[in-house]
Formats: sequence, structure tokens, C-alpha cells
Amino acid sequence: MPASPSTARALNDRLALRLLQQEGPLTAGRLKQLTGLSRPTVADLVDRLTAAGLITVVGESGEQRRGPNARLYGIVAGRAHLAALDVRTEGVLVLVSDLLGRVLAEASAPIGGDTGTGPAVEQAVAAVERAVKEGGADRLHTVGIGAPGLIDPATGDLRDSAGLPAWHRSLVAALQDRLPGARVTVENETNLAALAEQREGAARDRDTFVLLWLGHGVGAAVVLDGSLRRGASGGTGEIGFLPVPGTSTLPSATDCGGGFHSLTGAAAVVSLAAEHGLPASGTVDLPVEGPADVPVDGPADAAGAVPAVRGAADEPEAARVVRGAVARASAADERFLHALADRIAVGAASVVAVLDPGCVVLGGEVGRAGGVVLAGLVEERLRRMSPLPTEVRASGLGGTAVLRGALLTARERAQDELFGPPER
Repeated sequence: MPASPSTARALNDRLALRLLQQEGPLTAGRLKQLTGLSRPTVADLVDRLTAAGLITVVGESGEQRRGPNARLYGIVAGRAHLAALDVRTEGVLVLVSDLLGRVLAEASAPIGGDTGTGPAVEQAVAAVERAVKEGGADRLHTVGIGAPGLIDPATGDLRDSAGLPAWHRSLVAALQDRLPGARVTVENETNLAALAEQREGAARDRDTFVLLWLGHGVGAAVVLDGSLRRGASGGTGEIGFLPVPGTSTLPSATDCGGGFHSLTGAAAVVSLAAEHGLPASGTVDLPVEGPADVPVDGPADAAGAVPAVRGAADEPEAARVVRGAVARASAADERFLHALADRIAVGAASVVAVLDPGCVVLGGEVGRAGGVVLAGLVEERLRRMSPLPTEVRASGLGGTAVLRGALLTARERAQDELFGPPER
């Protein structure tokens, strides 16, 4: 059946807004060319979107002829403000952006392991409020949160997980209480990192890939045919529980000890380094990272700042050990990196055998520290272990991946609501 006039208007408006998001400011004439709509239809939708406060005149084109046809229309970036949070066991990183994803302010709150739930939540919420104020936002429309642990697919809530701070689960409710009207969503950090890598990082040319997260714990995010797969219980990618050779026992339903985590978790990486006689990471001078050179999602983000990545001195012990080994490249360092690649390849080969993703991205603090060197070693081993061709890539976003994924998710949710039909 043909669309009703109101539905057709809503679809045309949404198409025009998406084009303005992707291409940047456009004239009415250019919108006509890109949409294939008639001139009167484009004129009507421009009037509607302007009256709704979604677009405005932002300048004129460089054409010779001036006047109405030369006006450049762009999305009103201040129509909504967003926040993204990267929630870690040791604290929280925050950024605030406009509707186009341009970063306006950043904040962080280190939270010690002995901090009580109430004070920890207060510190995290205060960091968000500080960033909102510094970013000049009156209120937040949408908040995207990336956190370790499982997300209940039925409720969208962060599940209670052993080994994770209790304040993580309390943070969402506190933000909803302190940020009236804001839509707050939470997603597993590895899933968000994968979404960011797909849109802006190492997997931009891939519809199917797996992100292998190597940090304090290990996990995986699975993207098949362009879609993130969460599983029946939200547990897709709980690769730390994967039974693997080389451990002294098997994992259980409540403990991933004896699984892949025992080979590649942070404690195992530090122990492996010690076995190879590597110096403690704190005794090695390592370069400090500056802000990451992160590709952004089209012209809309081009003016946005990228959140600074924590320097090497702030990295977990395991990541610093790996970074030091890559930097020094002595015989002992190379033996350690080869042994670590052997371990990573064991888990990666199991994923490849089941999913045939064609590409595995190494993320997390350890994956980031190993970079292209570690990725190359793992790929070499996979070629020997599996008949399925698999490229292994280092993360393209480094320490910004979770924040970028949280921001992309918040932005898309806000735009879906603001750009949708008025009756929704």
C-alpha cells in the first residue's frame, strides 16, 4: 500500500536529516539532488524541519548566485546534549557532546577499590555533572554507558556480577534520579568497543568480525552481517569461560578460572612476563601516549575533540609489561610476546572455527599495548591452526573505543527520537 501523506512526510524528513548528518550542511538544491524529491517537496520539508528547530541556516554556498537557493542548511547541534561514560573497576571517564557528536567537555573520577558504594556513585555522578556544566549544557537528552559485565537482554540492566564493584549497578539509577528527563542506557564495554571499531576504527571495511578484548579480564564481541550479536541471555562473547588446553582445571558456572581467562587475563600476562625474566613494568621508562588520532564519523564530527587516552604510566600492569616488551624488543621480550601470542591464538582459533569471522580485532588494554606486533604474531599462529583465512588487526581506537561506542549509541538513540515522526 502507498504511504499516507503524513508517513511520506516523516520518511522524507528523516532522509533529509540523515543526509545532513552524513554530508554536513547542504543547500535545498543539493537536497533535491540527493533525495530525488521534487523542489516543492524539498521546500516543504525544509520549512517543517526549520519550524521544528531541527535545522537552521548555517551559511551560504560558494555559488555565484545568492539568495534563497544558496542557503546552506545544517542540523541544530545544540538541539540535544549527550553524555558517554566508560565505567571501569577503578573509576569512570565521561564526555559530553552535542547532537552531532562534537565533544564539548570531558571529566574523570578515579575511584579506589575500598570506596563504599554510596561515595563511589556520588563521585561518578559528580564527574558527569561537572562535564555537563563545563560543556555548557542545560540538560542531557541521552546518556550512553559502557561497563564490564552482562546486560540483561529483557530489561537492559547490568547484571550483578562477582568480582565487579557494587557501585556499577547503582550508578544507572543514580543518574536517572539526578538527570531528570535523560534517557540512560547501559551496554557491555566490549560490545561498545566493537561498534566503535566498526564505525570508526579497525573494522570499518568489515560487516563480520570479532573483537577480542584483552584487559583485566577477557571477552569478545561478535558482529555478524553488520549486526552486533548478544545471545539469548546477553552472554555472547563470554570467552573467559572457554575451556582451553594449557590450564590445570576447568572453568565453572561461577568462576572462569581454568578457562581462557587463566591464559590471557591480566594476572596471567604479568605472570608469563615474570617467567620470561622481564623487568617489572614500573622500572621501565615508557613513552606516554598523547591524544589518539581517532577517525571520526563524517563531517559532523570533524570539529569535535577526541578524549585524551590515559598515558602508559596509568595503564594496568599487564598492559605496561606488553608495551615495554614491544618497545625494547630484546630476545627475552620476543620470547614473551611469542608465548603470549600462542595463548591468545588458542582462544581466537576456537572463535574462528565456530564463526569464521574473517577478521579478529585485538582490543582492551593488553591488545592496545601489543599493537600491530602482537596482532601479527597471533595472525601467524592462526594461519597454522585454522584452514579459515583470518586477518588479525590491532584496535584502531585504542583507549577511546568504549567512550566512542557509548557516544555513538547515545547519539543514534537521540537522533532516532528527535528525527522520528512527531506522533512517536
